[in-house]
Amino acid sequence: MDSISIRGGARLNGQIPISGAKNAALPLMALSLLTPRELFLENLPSLADTRFMGELLATLGVEVAYGVNGGGPSSVRLQAPKLVSTFAPYDLVRKMRASFYVLGPLLARAGEAKVSLPGGCAIGTRPVDLHLMALEKLGASIELEDGYVLAAAPSGGLTGAEIEFPFVTVGATVTALMTATLAHGHTTLLNAAREPEVTDVADCLNAMGAKISGIGTSTLEIEGVAALKGATHRVLPDRIETGTYAMAVAIAGGEVDLLGARGDLIESVIDVLLEAGVEISETNEGLRIARNGHRASAANVTTEPFPGFPTDLQAQFMAFMATAEGESTIKETIFENRFMHVPELSRLGADIIVEGQSARVKGVPKLKGAPVMATDLRASVSLVLAGLAAEGETMVNRVYHLDRGFERIEEKLGACGADITRVSS
Repeated sequence: MDSISIRGGARLNGQIPISGAKNAALPLMALSLLTPRELFLENLPSLADTRFMGELLATLGVEVAYGVNGGGPSSVRLQAPKLVSTFAPYDLVRKMRASFYVLGPLLARAGEAKVSLPGGCAIGTRPVDLHLMALEKLGASIELEDGYVLAAAPSGGLTGAEIEFPFVTVGATVTALMTATLAHGHTTLLNAAREPEVTDVADCLNAMGAKISGIGTSTLEIEGVAALKGATHRVLPDRIETGTYAMAVAIAGGEVDLLGARGDLIESVIDVLLEAGVEISETNEGLRIARNGHRASAANVTTEPFPGFPTDLQAQFMAFMATAEGESTIKETIFENRFMHVPELSRLGADIIVEGQSARVKGVPKLKGAPVMATDLRASVSLVLAGLAAEGETMVNRVYHLDRGFERIEEKLGACGADITRVSS
């Protein structure tokens, strides 16, 4: 099992290209199940999760070809002329939670599906009940049997409906959106997630011939169509990767251009980084992040659905605040078990006290390197970031979590001067 070694103290200077968004790429890949025509995705991140999704789609009948049509390694052609299976087994779905995105498209196109309940990071229960509620509203019958969801559409097909989510949920919004495109009649999604990744999926669906309006708002209107066509779509830049590398510069100091980054996707993050004393400016190629000659200041955040501060950047921000001057409060409102990185940051010398949903972080002048263990995807990268500012060596173990969501992280940071290497066991 690989580990990553970081020797802290090096400032970051240079350029980091921002990859396509993982949280958009995975449901975008699942859209290939909705049509027999070709779906060509550009700017696809090369990650363990996208590879897992490709493997799962292939078992269902999707032809998966990477780097075709002159698109380079970050492109994929997906085409399912005929679905050969509607069964997504536990051994594949357990590898990542986003595999559950195949349920709605299989049901919409084939009229039935058997999909394992999902796995993924252990950051709370994250139930799928709202996914299933949405499918039942569209007319599907749902049964749970031996850890699997068995879904079936009525003989006449799915029918549009009004679906109101009791709270904002990205996953269930995407599931309902994908499925409703092939349902008869009109569907309205109320209290829908507004995250950019949802918008990206909706834009791609419209390019495939869907009729979706209200994109980017909390009310989505979908007029069902008889069939979807193929399309070419470019995955939007990853706002979580953008925020992560911005915080890496904030922690280590220096000046880095984030190529392809979009400030409009992380406005809440930019606001709090500016408050902490980080310099951020837009360039013709993306965003420039700088912190030179001064210690950062403490700032408070509360995680919220978009356009609020993302939960997927909470651990990274905590690592940043661990060396800031003053005391900050970080409140987590999205997941109930997302402070598992706190004990590991404490091993590096961070002064953090957890009180229910909040963590009080008192910045220390210096962190000190130590062996630490990754517990989930975003926690693992927070330990890498903390290692950039720690004296001596930080060894981050179990980095398979990291490989699920960050493309070539040691290469990207290393190119900017970080002393970081991957160690294979």
